[in-house]
Amino acid sequence: MSYIKYKKNNLFVENVSVKKLTSKFSTPFYLYSEGSIIENYKSFSNNFKKSKPLICFSVKANSNIQILKVLKKLGSGADVVSGGELLKAIKSGIKPNKIVFSGVGKTEEEIRLAINKNILLINVESENEAILINKIAGKLKKRTSIGVRLNPDINAPTHKKISTGKAEDKFGLSKAGLISFCQNCKKLKNLNLNAISVHIGSQILSEKPFKKTLKVLEEIIKKTKINFKFVDLGGGFGIVYKKNEKKINLKSYSNLVERFRKKYDCNIIFEPGRAIIGNTAILVARVQYLKKGSNKTFAILNAGMNDFMRTALYDAIHNIIPVVKNSKKNKGSLEFVGPICETTCKFVKYNKYQSINQLDYVAIADVGAYGASLSSNYNTKPFIAEVIVSRNEARVIRKKQDIKSLLNQ
Repeated sequence: MSYIKYKKNNLFVENVSVKKLTSKFSTPFYLYSEGSIIENYKSFSNNFKKSKPLICFSVKANSNIQILKVLKKLGSGADVVSGGELLKAIKSGIKPNKIVFSGVGKTEEEIRLAINKNILLINVESENEAILINKIAGKLKKRTSIGVRLNPDINAPTHKKISTGKAEDKFGLSKAGLISFCQNCKKLKNLNLNAISVHIGSQILSEKPFKKTLKVLEEIIKKTKINFKFVDLGGGFGIVYKKNEKKINLKSYSNLVERFRKKYDCNIIFEPGRAIIGNTAILVARVQYLKKGSNKTFAILNAGMNDFMRTALYDAIHNIIPVVKNSKKNKGSLEFVGPICETTCKFVKYNKYQSINQLDYVAIADVGAYGASLSSNYNTKPFIAEVIVSRNEARVIRKKQDIKSLLNQ
């Protein structure tokens, strides 16, 4: 079911007109569909229902507490990569025994917080990190549950800036390093090695690299001779941003996961982020100016790279759709750009687009993941509002930041 669609040429999110919301809320603002979030979570869960995995939503994709509360009600756990994300997950009601803490650079303060909160796993990414966790756990007189992250040296077909599973990437331990770590981990008396973890990248649309990863994990498990209680298979499942892209086929992968689970008698963990939240939101913006260039027209929006970084950071393509459709065609090329004082503050260029005027409203599509969570105050711009629609109602889940709060920083 599509929760973001046109009704008689007017864009709606569920049963709410986006045009009407532009008179109620100051643009730009993020606009989410709660129904879409729920459907995505249930669809992901159903794909792997035989394996009954613990689904730990990747909080870095979207850390809004109200969205985390929606996911918590569905039974979701959380994958966090900072102390702040950990505290947000707990504040949203997610139980500590459903939280996994990943990341290569955890501080002493963050480790202490994770231990004191009795979370499910701290996923270790280096031997020195394990030594520090062991030391802190000893001082706190606690035994701490850890996982060890494998770098499987698998090149997943994705953007180089979101690849995490190649040998030259900073994440996890090499195969040899992980086997050595498992042998030496017995010396760290305050740790329980309960899991092996892997995550090979983000926005992956083929199941093939995931299948390769399972084979590498089998090889490692056999060599370590450890019966891991948990196998954390990470996330990275992509969504369709472009018309020519195909959705990832999770059915065949889920069958392999179930065979793997039975063979090694383990509990499966997944850490999806984008797959749950990516296509559930739009960024509503206004055309502030139209400016004629030498070979194209610039549609200068009041939303910029400070509000939505993905296009500038990852060369990502996000479709921009009109809030109100018309049948007229724009003459020549049209490029949507933002107001930030950087050339890279631009979104997408069209050779054909409908006729558009200054002060018209448009929506940047599929911005639920790494949209609001990557936003900044660059150019001393306040954070924009976040709004969520549930059927016929729209409510603010993050207020627009008051500019006065920036003046004392």
